[in-house]
Amino acid sequence: MKEYELLEISLPLQPQYIPQAAAITLIESSFNPKLNAKDSEEEDETMNEFLSRFVWIMRGKLSEVYKDCDKQTIDGMLLIIVGKVVSEMEKGGLEHMFSAAVATASQDFSEDLWKTVWEVSNAVLEDMEKERKKEKMKGFLQCEEVQEMCRFAGEIGIRGDLLREFRFKWAREKMEESDFYEGLKRSREEEGKNAVTMGEEAVTMGEEKPKVVTLPMRHGKIKYKIYGLDLSDPKWAEVADRIHEAEELDWPEEPKPISGKCKLVTEKIVALKEEDDPSPLIVQWAELQQPSKIDWLALLDKLKEQNPHLYLKVAEILLSEKSFQANIRDYTMIFDAHAKQNRIEDAERIIKKMNENGVLPDIVITAALLRMYCKSGNLDRAREALESLRSNGFQPNKEIYNLMIMAYVNAGQPKLGESLVREMEARDLKPTVEIYKALLRSFSQCGDVGGAGRIATTMQFAGIQPSLESCALLIEAYGQAGDPDQARNNFDLIIKLGHKPDDKCTASMIAAYEKKNMLDKALKLLLQLEKGGFEPGLATCTVLVDWLGNLQLVDEAEQLLDRIAEQGEAPPLKIQVSLCDMYARAKMEKKALQALGVLEAKKEQLDFHDFDKTVGGLIAGGFVQEARRVYGLMEARGFSAEHLKVSLMASQAFSSMRPSK
Repeated sequence: MKEYELLEISLPLQPQYIPQAAAITLIESSFNPKLNAKDSEEEDETMNEFLSRFVWIMRGKLSEVYKDCDKQTIDGMLLIIVGKVVSEMEKGGLEHMFSAAVATASQDFSEDLWKTVWEVSNAVLEDMEKERKKEKMKGFLQCEEVQEMCRFAGEIGIRGDLLREFRFKWAREKMEESDFYEGLKRSREEEGKNAVTMGEEAVTMGEEKPKVVTLPMRHGKIKYKIYGLDLSDPKWAEVADRIHEAEELDWPEEPKPISGKCKLVTEKIVALKEEDDPSPLIVQWAELQQPSKIDWLALLDKLKEQNPHLYLKVAEILLSEKSFQANIRDYTMIFDAHAKQNRIEDAERIIKKMNENGVLPDIVITAALLRMYCKSGNLDRAREALESLRSNGFQPNKEIYNLMIMAYVNAGQPKLGESLVREMEARDLKPTVEIYKALLRSFSQCGDVGGAGRIATTMQFAGIQPSLESCALLIEAYGQAGDPDQARNNFDLIIKLGHKPDDKCTASMIAAYEKKNMLDKALKLLLQLEKGGFEPGLATCTVLVDWLGNLQLVDEAEQLLDRIAEQGEAPPLKIQVSLCDMYARAKMEKKALQALGVLEAKKEQLDFHDFDKTVGGLIAGGFVQEARRVYGLMEARGFSAEHLKVSLMASQAFSSMRPSK
């Protein structure tokens, strides 16, 4: 049986792991002959940590040199090396591995192998010393003095990365101050001990003092444990990964200093304009600096501060830079910046780059994508984003539901929004009052009485009492549907609930009567309201002017215009449409053309119904030329009406058949 096989059998199978905070301290104490028996367990754990790190690093070095050796041979080599290191510790000879001047070959190892063992041991102890300092640094980061300075800095406006840098700086200063005073204390204690023993010990002239080493001499056998018999166990790599990840998180890496030609290139990059292409300078900067990710992030921070317009452009270029090592958070940062500004094309380009580089959008990006599409009114893409969330196992929350419902409302599809409300209720998610009102308003504007009634009933079941606004929306819905009786029932309900109908609510009720031409009931209602102190406002007067204009009651309509003028308010555009139609049908050319001039000046604000009514009134009054001009404006806006085309053609034909005077 080979030597390393015998050594393998002698190793115990009991994995151990200790906190890194006390690693170096415990290693030093494990070689102290004055330790008490109660510390033996800590000694074993410390040696286990030291040897575990040593073996993990040594395995990589052996694998690089002996590429043709199988795993069993490498394991055997490791066991022999560990055994030799432990035997040196037991003899007190480990100090030879911590001085390059005395790192000479032993009888068992070649000079190169012994030097490698020395380098690895030094590296392990340095790592453990760094961890001890790191743990100590954590304590100072949380100390009261540092916290007080951070609070003061926050009050005067220092936040974010700058505050984090200051916090580490203050904690480091406190730690250095503490180390200084601890060093003074140890020096006083050592001087006291030297003064006591100086008279008892004879010092030979010219005799050299023994060299102080990192690990004092240890007497007796050393107990150590490693992770099982199979030294290639994945636990080695997992432990190492956890250690290095913790180091990266707890002890922030600093970027390399920028100097020389690289500094000049940096200044050129910062001075670029938004339309310039930074790619050539970025390539040159990378060749000079040989950057890691922290260096790239430092460059981006400088751009964000000094040239924010170029920041996103450079950040997007770096997504394809190998040394930048872009992860999903980098994509998310750039995507969010575009999404917040509602730059859909730029955001979609980032998503495309993610897919090309094999990075799948996560739930955060998909939800942001959905928000962006909802705000822009792109329902199809918003539905795709919602289905993507569901396919990934994410159940929409209240915010996602609200966004989708409002997108359907804004698109004039309240029924699809209502289906999402039912879905929310099934999941015990209570929609907000604003969502219910938005759906009710959308159904009312569409004249969908059934949908408006369902939403009103749902609101009552949800414990939302009828309000002035909800009743006014129902009145509008019934008015659009041509049902003045149901509209009046809801109007009376407002009064019953103790609310006072406002101008908008009254206008909706008058408009409902206008649908059935019930002028007597409308006037009776207005007289009843005026007895209670109500005065018709602009909304009510607008409906009345339109109604009176359709009835060709020009004098009565003008009286209402005078009343509006007395209130100091300018007539709205809807009134100008009604006046143009009324004056044209009454063949009052001057006033008709005056009202038409106002409409042509504000043609961008006119909708289809405004154009339809204006052109129809001009044709009926015989203003064919003006009607043809307004119809041209209508088509330029993208509106078209076949009945108006036929009317214009007929008017032109009849005018050509009339005999000339």
